[in-house]
Amino acid sequence: MVYIGCHTHIAGGLENAAIQAHDLGANAFALFTKNQRQWTVPPLTEGQITAFRSTVEQLGFSPKAILPHDSYLINLGSPVEEKLRSAQAAFLEEMRRCDALHLEKLNFHPGSHLNQISVDQCLRLVAQSIDLAIEQVPTVMPVIETTAGQGTNVGSTFQEIRDIIGYSNHPEAIGVCIDTCHIFAAGYDIRTRETYEKTFETFGAVIGFPRLAGMHLNDAKSAFGSHVDRHASIGEGAIGKEPFSWIVQDPRFQDIPLILETPDETKWKEEIALLFSACHADHA
Repeated sequence: MVYIGCHTHIAGGLENAAIQAHDLGANAFALFTKNQRQWTVPPLTEGQITAFRSTVEQLGFSPKAILPHDSYLINLGSPVEEKLRSAQAAFLEEMRRCDALHLEKLNFHPGSHLNQISVDQCLRLVAQSIDLAIEQVPTVMPVIETTAGQGTNVGSTFQEIRDIIGYSNHPEAIGVCIDTCHIFAAGYDIRTRETYEKTFETFGAVIGFPRLAGMHLNDAKSAFGSHVDRHASIGEGAIGKEPFSWIVQDPRFQDIPLILETPDETKWKEEIALLFSACHADHA
């Protein structure tokens, strides 16, 4: 099964994320389970949980096709002790919210060293932070997202993601999300068949496809290898339209949520339809 969707909105209720995705013709979606600009929010009520879960079920979304995202405020590799503890507590709360909503995964950006510790020290802190959450909420899989390597962010190479997983005491419980814009900005080319195959062969060798739990499908406004994270609508950036057809036809990317985070929401329905139509097109 190919699951295609976008990151929808929760204004007015968490269930509205599922309703919007359904209205756009998607069979997958991503969401924040809380206001991502705030550190703390009130706990979920039984009414909120029931409304979300019943709507998801009524609209036919599989739990494995939903990829919640944590707050961008969270830095699980922070070199500042107080901020690290706050980030760990916030991440744990996000994991608990996912568990309450019967969601199986939580996507997150690994963290930043802020030029205060080494990259390796930061990767080890991220692993420790993940372990704290897994040990308290074992029902939800933390999913590490590949980054563009902007600023002091870690996770822009497959090797860094592999090392975070390797430093964890629970490597079997951790998944990975590939963001096409991010890997392109980080120096992994997918614009030609040759570079596409090389990039994903490298991913398979370094991390392994059994660990892949989701993808973000974004074209890139920024240049190849620029380490600048700027998303573009499909076919309107430096990657181009064709590689996204290859992705939705590729059996390695089936049965995981393929999520658009493209900047022009008015094009989401069109982009979703384009990707679904590409599933059935002749293979390039």
